Amino acid sequence: MKEGFSIVTEIVLPSDYQSLIDIEKLVGGVCEDFGVQEDAFGNVLIAVSEAVNNAIQHGNKNKTEAKVEVKVGNKDDLFCIQIKDQGTGFAFDNLPDPTAPENLLKDNGRGVFLMKNLADEVEFDNMGSVVNLYFHK
Repeated sequence: MKEGFSIVTEIVLPSDYQSLIDIEKLVGGVCEDFGVQEDAFGNVLIAVSEAVNNAIQHGNKNKTEAKVEVKVGNKDDLFCIQIKDQGTGFAFDNLPDPTAPENLLKDNGRGVFLMKNLADEVEFDNMGSVVNLYFHK
């Protein structure tokens, strides 16, 4: 997360898809607290859900004992939701284009694409095991 953000909440979740219920509650509360417009709520929820889903599946390899850390930071007219897994990262700057004809029918490979199109900014740290999703309030 960039400098100047103050952490307003953080949770640690097991690598279990049931954790997505907690993410929906967290995002709902954050959007309400920060006065995020109702039409933007869906973008935040989908982007964060994709990041958590990737952390569970790809970062933590579905190991339920592995944790996903989620932090919410606030600064001026921006907020950041940071998702951190316990994996080794991935080549986030070398992903296939999910809109390319050869990838259109694949049933995966769209998570990072969705995050980049729904968040105002996406930043990867720690070789990709940390994703920071930035949104305007």
